[in-house]
Amino acid sequence: MNSSKEQLINDIENLLNRYEGLKPTYIDPKLLQFMDETTLMHIIDSLLRQQEKTNESNIEWLEQFKKH
Repeated sequence: MNSSKEQLINDIENLLNRYEGLKPTYIDPKLLQFMDETTLMHIIDSLLRQQEKTNESNIEWLEQFKKH
């Protein structure tokens, strides 16, 4: 597997392990070996969008406790 794909897999792992206190996620590179770089980049994009939505939801939830 080329180093570019390995870096993308590492990036996916880092995104999945972004939150402290959770059990770390490790991806066996053999499982993703059949995926091309474009597919791996789509996975990263999807993870980033999910995290963005989660952050927006958290902000909305926290806003209810603000004193106006």
